[in-house]
Amino acid sequence: MGNFLSTFLSDFAELPELADRFRSSGPVPLSSPLPVGDLAADSIAATKLMASLLHLVRMRMRDPKASDVPQVNIAPQLVAGAYRSDQLFRLNGNPAPAWAPLSGFFASSDGWVRTHANYPHHEAALRSLLRLDGPATAETVAHAISRRSALDLEDEAADSGAVMSAVRSPSSWRGHPQAQTLETEPFISLVQQGGESALHSLGSADSYAPLEGVRVLDLTRVIAGPVATRSLAFFGADVLRIDSPGMPELPWQHLDTGQGKRSALLDLGYKPDRDRLDQLLTDADAVVMGYRPNSLDRFGLSPVELHSRHPGLVIGRVSAWGQSGPWAERRGFDSIVQAAIGIAQIHADGTGRPGALPAQALDHSAGYLLAAGIMSALRRRHLEGHGWTVDISLARVAQELLAQPHSAPAEAGPCEIQTVKAETSEGTVTCAAPAISITGGPNRYRWIGRPWGADQPEWAEPRSASFQR
Repeated sequence: MGNFLSTFLSDFAELPELADRFRSSGPVPLSSPLPVGDLAADSIAATKLMASLLHLVRMRMRDPKASDVPQVNIAPQLVAGAYRSDQLFRLNGNPAPAWAPLSGFFASSDGWVRTHANYPHHEAALRSLLRLDGPATAETVAHAISRRSALDLEDEAADSGAVMSAVRSPSSWRGHPQAQTLETEPFISLVQQGGESALHSLGSADSYAPLEGVRVLDLTRVIAGPVATRSLAFFGADVLRIDSPGMPELPWQHLDTGQGKRSALLDLGYKPDRDRLDQLLTDADAVVMGYRPNSLDRFGLSPVELHSRHPGLVIGRVSAWGQSGPWAERRGFDSIVQAAIGIAQIHADGTGRPGALPAQALDHSAGYLLAAGIMSALRRRHLEGHGWTVDISLARVAQELLAQPHSAPAEAGPCEIQTVKAETSEGTVTCAAPAISITGGPNRYRWIGRPWGADQPEWAEPRSASFQR
């Protein structure tokens, strides 16, 4: 066990001896001077432990003398594959275009920056920031950035809607006000909401899936949030992802994180669609949000309003920089956070060019840990009542990773990464095999390759009579 799992369990207020239920057959093959393999293993272990606790709740509905939590085993090759899912993904045998031409590291006049322009609107904002008319190439972007200060570009990008970060050293980030804000917050936050509320049953005791009958509304994009909701779907939840019709997800990215979920479109600027979302929330057990803090408040989706209208709701939120502090509302992605806090500098090559972790481990860890926190909250709601809010940020995960001892990166030895393949309406999809199965629970995705926006904005089917909301 790495040093991370004990921290997770402490933040969840779970029994520390649960960590003794975790076993791994070896290190996770993710090579880095930072203990990213331990972070990955412990994040997956936390997800499996919380699912196992929910499974035990169902078992005890049938037999009050049911045994304790079974041992949770980690398969290093499955964990490495899950974290490298974007690298393993294939559509009709073709790899994913994971990075757009204008996304990457560029030398500024006084250092380096990292840009993120995978989405069309972010590319347009970057071109506008750099005063590039019409189509741009990596070369024209590099030339424009080379004449500007990294920190000036970073601030101007934040004001203009572009996504860019200066590459800092770890010590420089530690002195930043946002870093100091995050230091005062837990790794992952679980906060009880509201006064007394009725208990909320987990549903039929006969189900082998820990979340069977649980309804989850998915308001997330990119990787971290979708990984969290994909994990909840894997354990049996009815997960309905809602997107704006004007903001399509990258097709391959949706296929790589959409397993087991349904996908519908609603325009929250249109009142009938907003009313429909509120109807969905009335029957939801959890809502997961992955947009910038406060960006959905204008639609009545702040935690205060949600808990007021829907007592007992579990709210899960993932952000780039945290829910408070001077950078809370800045745009950010895994690669941008790595650059800002010093991870990119630690991975620099011999020429001084910044580098990156071997996988988008901040995104994946935040996603799995958010799923674990939501499952912990759902179990508490079942046993004690109340609504809950669960928060995690990529930057807080990154700071915890940086706080651990560094070492020379060990070469990742041969590792047989497992994938699964499915024939879908989109073509032949190959993706990483799930790494979170538990004893007595599901061991495969319910489906792969459901198209983006293909479903109606409604829950899949009525709950069984045994499920009380």
